[in-house]
Amino acid sequence: MKRVLVTGGCGFIGRHVAQELIEHGYEVRILDVLLDQVHGSEAISIPGGAELTKGDVRDPGAVAEAVSGIAAVIHLAAEVGVGQSMYEIARYVGTNDLGTATLLQALIKQPVERIVVASSMSIYGEGLYETPDGRRIDDARRKPSDIRNGQWDPLSAAGESLSPIPTDEEKRPDLASIYALTKYAQERAVLIFGETYDADAVALRLFNVFGAGQALANPYTGVLANFASRLANGKRPMVFEDGKQKRDFVHVQDVARAFRLALEQRQAAGHAINIGSGRSYTISEVARLLAEAMGVPKRPPEILGKARSGDIRNCFADIGKARELLGFEPSRRLENSLGEFAAWVRNSVAIDRGADMKRELEERGLVS
Repeated sequence: MKRVLVTGGCGFIGRHVAQELIEHGYEVRILDVLLDQVHGSEAISIPGGAELTKGDVRDPGAVAEAVSGIAAVIHLAAEVGVGQSMYEIARYVGTNDLGTATLLQALIKQPVERIVVASSMSIYGEGLYETPDGRRIDDARRKPSDIRNGQWDPLSAAGESLSPIPTDEEKRPDLASIYALTKYAQERAVLIFGETYDADAVALRLFNVFGAGQALANPYTGVLANFASRLANGKRPMVFEDGKQKRDFVHVQDVARAFRLALEQRQAAGHAINIGSGRSYTISEVARLLAEAMGVPKRPPEILGKARSGDIRNCFADIGKARELLGFEPSRRLENSLGEFAAWVRNSVAIDRGADMKRELEERGLVS
């Protein structure tokens, strides 16, 4: 499998994946549409030695050209972000689901040994919880009326308080946003295709990915990039709800390694696998840690006390399956990597569009 196609290979994660593959002796071809929202006016960075095919993953001609002579595919091309997916519905469904269908159809004529698709922790909706007496709850969901009244944490059907616990792959999906719906469709389509056409297929459910190279001008990308753009422009990070919601942050270099391992470990075929750090952080804690790393510790987050449609309260990863099937072990921690991230931000152009994002959501009734 020495010739690998990376769709979306000029994006944040894609560039790191392509570099990881090249450093381990793979030949890499990239298919990327070079979307302005992701890349802006910045020069496109292509890992040395990679071949670039510019094209849309929904274009059968471009995809057929890209897969010619390829032995394996890492499929990253997708629209990202929960908030924007709730009003750019056709765009998200078109790119994520039709794009995946177009790729898979091309692979019928041009078979590959393995395809690895980027899925998302968003497919879980709320993560796993347990009751005070230790019962596992995998269908927790917040009521809109509770959120409007400032009840941020989900309750059991009996009204009990719940404690969040690491989410494993056995947790049933609960699709709370259009983005989550499209990512689950991508995941299932690739795994079904693999079974049908005797191609090894793997889905990696990525948690919150961070690191140098995130799109600092795209307010619908990762939360760390949003916070960094605000701080770099002399503003406080905007935090929805009360800031106590928990997430798992995994370094992009660990994610890139996980994709390579998913190509190489045959026992991973047919599986959906969490890729995270196995740790949880509150969002307000992350905002404060980043402010310290950027040298502005007296710029605390602005707690909005409002919720966005499609957001969930808590979700962080159980990575036992990744350890077992991939031999994956995170090498980077959030708290030990923010200095490097802050240094990169200082040498980048950080355009703050957070207020634009908030206004766009509010105008469409997607903030309560």
